[in-house]
Amino acid sequence: MSDEEHQFESKADAGASKTYPQQAGTIRKNGYIVIKARPCKVVEVSTSKTGKHGHAKCHFVAIDIFTGKKLEDIVPSSHNCDVPHVNRTDYQLIDISEDGFVSLLTESGNTKDDLRLPTDENLLTQIKDGFAEGKDLVVSVMSAMGEEQICALKDIGPK
Repeated sequence: MSDEEHQFESKADAGASKTYPQQAGTIRKNGYIVIKARPCKVVEVSTSKTGKHGHAKCHFVAIDIFTGKKLEDIVPSSHNCDVPHVNRTDYQLIDISEDGFVSLLTESGNTKDDLRLPTDENLLTQIKDGFAEGKDLVVSVMSAMGEEQICALKDIGPK
């Protein structure tokens, strides 16, 4: 045995995976699935019957939860698909900076300054108008596979 101290550089998080496996045949509409390495919400599932030489296949039509793009995938129903861990967290909006970033207040009282304003025009104008009027706004942030984006807005009332 050596007497040297080993130094390990930790570049990983707590070892939590960004996805988990789930059998394709058990994924339903409004569930989540990873298609082309993008986290998606399933909008349509159709299952074909088993053929002469094979498996029943599931045809998924899903929408990317961050970009809104429509993606499709066909997977044998007995095979596993990756399903993203999707979290939704509410934060209070403190400030909007000129460069398009928002300042949010976390549950613990810290600030979170690494999120951009959403690209969705409707949501963007609601946030900017509400903030300009001095309303207390709470934004819902959807996070999956290392990405985060503001996806909804709630008005708690005037400041």
